[in-house]
Amino acid sequence: MLKEIAKKEGISEEKLKRRVDKGSVVIVKNSERDIPPLAIGEGTRVKVNANIGTSTDVVDLRRELEKVWTAVRSGTDTLMDLSVGGNLDAIRRGIIENTKVPLGTVPIYQAFIEKKVDMTPDFILDVIEKNCRDGVDFLTLHCGITRNILDDLGGRMIPITSRGGSFLAAWMIKNKEENPLYENFDQILEIVGKYDAVISLGDALRPASIHDATDIPQMQELINLGRLTKRARKAKVPVIIEGPGHVPLDQIEANVVLEKKICDNAPFYVLGPLVTDIALGYDHISGAIGGALAAMYGADFLCYVTPSEHLGLPTAEDVKKGVIASKIAAHAADIVRLKDTGRDDKMSRARKDLDWDKMFKFCIDESVKEKYSNLVDKNVCTMCGKYCALKIVKEYLKR
Repeated sequence: MLKEIAKKEGISEEKLKRRVDKGSVVIVKNSERDIPPLAIGEGTRVKVNANIGTSTDVVDLRRELEKVWTAVRSGTDTLMDLSVGGNLDAIRRGIIENTKVPLGTVPIYQAFIEKKVDMTPDFILDVIEKNCRDGVDFLTLHCGITRNILDDLGGRMIPITSRGGSFLAAWMIKNKEENPLYENFDQILEIVGKYDAVISLGDALRPASIHDATDIPQMQELINLGRLTKRARKAKVPVIIEGPGHVPLDQIEANVVLEKKICDNAPFYVLGPLVTDIALGYDHISGAIGGALAAMYGADFLCYVTPSEHLGLPTAEDVKKGVIASKIAAHAADIVRLKDTGRDDKMSRARKDLDWDKMFKFCIDESVKEKYSNLVDKNVCTMCGKYCALKIVKEYLKR
């Protein structure tokens, strides 16, 4: 398995194995699924995740499967089922049956939806195991939000934006007990380890506004995640660390550096980050800007953001736009991280030759050919027409 992954990533099998052994690279594939394994982490291509899933207002598995197929066609590396409406078991299993890319879930959603604040630690563990048994490849578990941190949320503009984080905070406050995911982490490791699944240590306290970026609660949770990472590695269970959130440009590098330091170079999975709070309807662009910077500084995994972020359940078209935006960000970072301009060089040569077929072949979204198919039989576009710089230079500069 490692040999095939190493070849795909363009690194040696020995180097990949060393990184997997020390935890800076994780292999995402549940032992119950027959899918190609995926490497995320140090020295590998930056990966992109697409979130899908039902809401309490819109429950339609066929619609979610359309998003699945759209995301995969657009180039997503993984999917996350964030469903909160309908038969959650049936939806999760339907998605697993209809895709060959790794799938992630957030088990606390189902536990809270079914039991609310009356959910017990044993019930939560049962839900986690059911997700693993179904074939879920990576699980977001908000293990780092603890009772002591809740007391520090008063200074925040938006206390908690994470849905899973809000469920756990409500449970802790109502029951006056510690986070059951934190308290039962060893049992979680035992369950997840049986299925070779990956734990994605969730950022329940990721900032939901620029005002709250890199604040004390976020850092307190990150420190907890660092401790839990060490425990997971002792148990030989791979982990990735989830990160912010809304972060201004000048704090992105610091967030990546802190995660890599505190969590011993564990793969970093970021939502965006969103670099402004006012890009309503265009948050996929804000997220791509932040994602490109974060990945250049060392983040390994980008969770896409769609144009409908903060507005509503995304459509298939929103999913496509979100994936493409994050793929551009990931590729831009890979040019720097991997020193690989091969595809870009091929595109530039095709542009020099005014070869539209090759340009469409090498672009990040080949479907643009459908809109501009009239160019295939032409040697210039309508931007410059007969005054095309490339055509003029080609005519007069013989080379």
